[in-house]
Amino acid sequence: MSHNDTAVEGCCAAGCRRARSACYASAMEGNVGLDIRSRFRGYLPVVIDIETGGFEPKSHALLELAAVTLELDGGRLKAKEAHRWAIAPHPDTKVEAASLQVTGIDLSDPARNAVPEEKAVRELFRLVRREIKLARCQRAILTAHNAHFDHAFLRTAAARNGVKRDPFHPFSVMDTVSLAGVACGHTVLREACNRAGIAFDPERAHSAAYDAQMTALLFCAIVNAWPVPNGPLIKA
Repeated sequence: MSHNDTAVEGCCAAGCRRARSACYASAMEGNVGLDIRSRFRGYLPVVIDIETGGFEPKSHALLELAAVTLELDGGRLKAKEAHRWAIAPHPDTKVEAASLQVTGIDLSDPARNAVPEEKAVRELFRLVRREIKLARCQRAILTAHNAHFDHAFLRTAAARNGVKRDPFHPFSVMDTVSLAGVACGHTVLREACNRAGIAFDPERAHSAAYDAQMTALLFCAIVNAWPVPNGPLIKA
C-alpha cells in the first residue's frame, strides 16, 4: 500500500467517525418515538452468525449458530438478548478439515455440549417468533455479515430437518457488508468495527457467538448514526 493509499484510508476512517458524530443527534431525534416495528417497516432485524464445515449449504455441516435480538430504547437501537448453539454435524453432511482450522472448533470436545441440528434450528425459530410477537412485527429479517451465506445455510438446515414456520423473510436480508461499505468505507467485519469505534478482538473471531455480537454492535452503530429520512435522500 502506498503512502497516498494509507492517507486516503485514514481519511475514510476519520470521515466515517465525523459523519457518525454529525448524524448521531439527528438520527436519535428521528428515532425517538418510533418502535422497532415502525423503524423497519414491520420487519424485526435479528442478527445471525453461523460457523460451518465448508461453503456448500446442501453438503457441508452447520457447526455453530448464534442469534442476537434487538430493541429500540429511547431512539437507540441496541442488543437485547444473545443465544448460541453448538451443533453436532448432521449425518448427511460433511466437514472440511480446513474449516475446522479456521474456526478452531474441536468436534470431539464434550464441553461443546453440541445439540442436533434440528433442535438448534427449531429453538431459534421459536424464539424469533416470540420476539416478532412481542415487537408486533409481521416477520423477522435475517441480519448478518455476508447475510446470504448465513441465510442459505439456515434455510437448507430447516428443510433438511423438516422444521416449518420459518420466521425469516424468504429472500430479503440486511447485510452489514453492504452497510459498512457505505457507512465506513470497508467491508471486512474487523476493520468496519474498528472504523466505527468498536473494539474487535481477532483472537475471538470465527466464533458464531462473538461474530454475532460484533455484527450486532456494528449494525446498531450504523442505524443509530443514520437519520430516518423525512423526504428524498437526493434533492434536486
